[in-house]
Amino acid sequence: MAIKKTTMEDLLARAKYRFKSFKRGETIVGKVSEIKGKVVYLDIGGKAEGVLGDKEYEHSRDYIRSLKVGDEVSVLVISQENDSGQVILSLKRAADESRWRLFEKALTNGSVLEVKGKEVNKGGLLVETEGVYGFIPASQFSKELSENVDDLVGQNVKVKVIEVDREQNRLVLSEKAVTEAVEIAARKKAMSVVKVGETYKGKVVGVVPFGVFAEITVKKNILEGLVHISELSWEKIDNVSKVLKEGDTVSIMVIGTDESTGKLALSIKRLSDDPWKNIVRAYPVDSKHSGTVTKIAPYGVFVHIDKGIEGLIHASKMPIDMAFKEGDKIDVFVESVDPDKRRLSLGVVLMAKPVAYK
Repeated sequence: MAIKKTTMEDLLARAKYRFKSFKRGETIVGKVSEIKGKVVYLDIGGKAEGVLGDKEYEHSRDYIRSLKVGDEVSVLVISQENDSGQVILSLKRAADESRWRLFEKALTNGSVLEVKGKEVNKGGLLVETEGVYGFIPASQFSKELSENVDDLVGQNVKVKVIEVDREQNRLVLSEKAVTEAVEIAARKKAMSVVKVGETYKGKVVGVVPFGVFAEITVKKNILEGLVHISELSWEKIDNVSKVLKEGDTVSIMVIGTDESTGKLALSIKRLSDDPWKNIVRAYPVDSKHSGTVTKIAPYGVFVHIDKGIEGLIHASKMPIDMAFKEGDKIDVFVESVDPDKRRLSLGVVLMAKPVAYK
């Protein structure tokens, strides 16, 4: 009696064992079974083992080096089988996930990363690290490098992460956070003794069209800040140099701080009451006041009534036979008040109103 040979396929069929089949583009989970140099083999539950593609090592070098036998990883099927019957796999997705976790951890811990400069553009430097592109804004370079950013293309740069947005594929880095770490730490410490809302004596150290720079001394720490032109006075100011000059000593309120730059936002006008706070009570409708013409515009005449209080006589409300010029004294009455928009509508007080005047 002839004995029938039993094949492996027969044994597997009797055991009702079924190998998994895989489709190209499918994401599966594999277990690392062996690592030989740059080659990684994975048990994927198929009739053949899986192996990472040739280009995977260069793309995911650091991630592959961190793997060990028994680790489970998410992989992408690139090809169902190669000439050796192995399924070709990609670690790119898992490696990318690992990198973003690394960036998020670096942001939280403040750790230093090394990146390579790739391209300079108007806003800063495009860099790359392990296949992921990031950006160092021009404002995030130290004083030494800010004028020589072009020299960083092709060079390694040490940075800290200041923003991570995985969904937007956005990675923002700072070089000066590394090179100026000691200075930044000192600024933060100095800023910690400054209180928003407190008043300090300040010295004007610079006058610019948009405001003045001033220094204050707090517990032996000298800090600089800007008093924006809008924070100088409740009055409208067109020329800063007519109000303050370098060397002037003034009382200043701190209204904001920026630890990253060590700069303060300052105000002078907030040390006095806002004249618009009680505007409705001080300037009720139909009340009469004397003022000075400050500006002639196509749509009307602006009249200064009191410190910080200016109103408009709309062109449609101007008497036909009257004309004004800057500096003229004029009697007006309040037509309407809008405290939220800080608007005061005025009319001209006439000795005898024309019939057509309303």
